[in-house]
Amino acid sequence: MSSARPARSNSPARARRESVLRILFIGDIVGRPGRQALRQHLDSLVDTHLVDMVVANGENAAGGFGLTHEISRELFDLGVQVITTGNHIWDKKESLDSLLAEERILRPANYPEGVAGRGAKVYSSPGGVRLGVINLEGRVFMANLDCPFRVADRLVEELRRHTPLILVDFHAEATSEKIALGHYLAGRVSAVVGTHTHVQTADERILAGGTAFITDVGMTGSQDSVIGIRKEIAIEKFLKQVPMRFEIAKKDPVLSAVLLDIDEDSGRAHSIERVFLRC
Repeated sequence: MSSARPARSNSPARARRESVLRILFIGDIVGRPGRQALRQHLDSLVDTHLVDMVVANGENAAGGFGLTHEISRELFDLGVQVITTGNHIWDKKESLDSLLAEERILRPANYPEGVAGRGAKVYSSPGGVRLGVINLEGRVFMANLDCPFRVADRLVEELRRHTPLILVDFHAEATSEKIALGHYLAGRVSAVVGTHTHVQTADERILAGGTAFITDVGMTGSQDSVIGIRKEIAIEKFLKQVPMRFEIAKKDPVLSAVLLDIDEDSGRAHSIERVFLRC
């Protein structure tokens, strides 16, 4: 399956949205069911909606925990152009330094200095439009990392030297922290999209200054589960409060995403639309 294709220049739909970059951002891909949902739906989504760039959070793509060379190649072959991650990127120890040397894979930027990989980069769409992507991780109920707000300040300033189009994946647990960062960056970035909690929220909107926002894009994986984990195991964990070996659920895969329309000149978002598809 080929990578996402740029929209045809003679398309009437393309003409109506001239000077707009359309991004499909896919929520946390969880294991084989998530990749199956991507395989089934991604090509048609790209073609139907004339998507210019595909960004996906892939930190759970390998068996539900982490990412590998093989699976990152699979995601790229399916049409994903940029993979963002989060706290689970460290779960697979095999060749982590070389995996994160891949420029199309980001890890949260607010890890301490010296950690492998990068947390932000400017990419080009097939049509030559530059998009800056920033990956950040929250601190509430998570690790005690560098402040994502202050790291965002620095990275936004750096990326805006190259492009006004900036997308932020904020991989965080607390709704309040995600909403706060959205308002903090409003008017300075094109979009702040939340990941990590695996449940799609219904609060998509355009904030002040033209910044698209959603608290959580949702999960691409098994809906017949507890956020991707076999429900029987998750329930037993809550009942017994002892360590359990989690297994990925396989039934009822879904794809959760958002479509973003960003003005190529100003970097302001025109729209954000939720996507939720069953396989």
